[in-house]
Amino acid sequence: MRIGIDLGGTKIEGIVLGTDGVERARLRVPTPGSSYEDNVAAIVNVVRELERQVGTQCSVGIATPGAISPATSLIKNANSTHLNGRPLHRDIERALGREVRMANDANCFTVSEATDGAAAGCKTVFGVILGTGVGGGVAIDGRPITGAQAIAGEWGHNPLPQPRDDERPGVRCYCGRTGCIETWLSGPALQRQFAERSGRTLRATEIAKAAVAGDLEAADQMELYCDRLARALAVVINILDPDAIVLGGGLSRMVQLYGRVPELWKREVFSESDSIVTLLLPPKYGDSSGVRGAAWLWPEA
Repeated sequence: MRIGIDLGGTKIEGIVLGTDGVERARLRVPTPGSSYEDNVAAIVNVVRELERQVGTQCSVGIATPGAISPATSLIKNANSTHLNGRPLHRDIERALGREVRMANDANCFTVSEATDGAAAGCKTVFGVILGTGVGGGVAIDGRPITGAQAIAGEWGHNPLPQPRDDERPGVRCYCGRTGCIETWLSGPALQRQFAERSGRTLRATEIAKAAVAGDLEAADQMELYCDRLARALAVVINILDPDAIVLGGGLSRMVQLYGRVPELWKREVFSESDSIVTLLLPPKYGDSSGVRGAAWLWPEA
C-alpha cells in the first residue's frame, strides 16, 4: 500500500491508498509552527500512525511546497519559508529509515489527476493551480516531470502572452518581475481587477457566480479572465501539446472556464481550430488531489 503526505502551511494530511487506489485511512494534523525539526517529526508521526492503522509498512510519497534543488538537494522556492535551504528529503528518509519520494505539490496534483482522476488514460497532462497563487505541473504516463532546474510547469511566473496596451507593464509580482501570469490570474488578482473596474468587492468565485446569475459587470470581468487564461494556456499547448489540462485550486470551481476558454484558445494555438483536441477538465479529487498524487509517486508499489 501507498502513503501520501501533503505538507501544507497550516495542516499535514496523510492518506493510505490500496493497490486499487481506494483510500484505506486518512489523518490530518496541524502543521507545527515552532520549528523545522518539529515539521519533520510531525510528518514522521503521521506516517507511523497511518501504518499502525493499516497494519503494514507502506511506501511513502510527500507533496511539498517549493521543490528540491538539483544543485544542492535542499528545498527552494517554498512559500513556507522555514523549509527553504533545508534537507527535508534526507531528514525524513533518515528518520523513517527507508527511501521516500518527494515532489512539488502542483506536480502531485497533476500526477493524481493523470493516474486515476479527471485525466486518467491521458498520456501527457498539464495540471494548473488557480488559487492564491498560480502554479502548474507536468505528468507523462502518470509520472511527474521535474526538469533540469526542478521548475517544470511553473508557468505562473512567465509574462502574460500578447499583452494589450492596457495590460502593460502589469503589476509587480512578489518574485520581483512585472506582469507575471500569476498577477493576472490568481484569486486575489481577479478580485482586485473587479474592484478597480466596478468599485465592488467580491471574492473570485463570487464574481463567477454573479456572472452566471446575469450580473453584467461580473460577466465582463469573467470574459476578460477567460481571455487571459486562454492566452496563457495556448502557450502551454503550443509547447507541450498535452492531451488534457486539469484545473485545480479554488478558482477551478468557476464553471464558465470549461466552455469559454477552449473556444478562446483556438485563436492562439498553432493548429487548425477544428483540430485542437486538448481537453480542459475540472479536477476529480479537488483538494485531495495533492495527497493522492503524493501516494502515486510510487506507481509500481
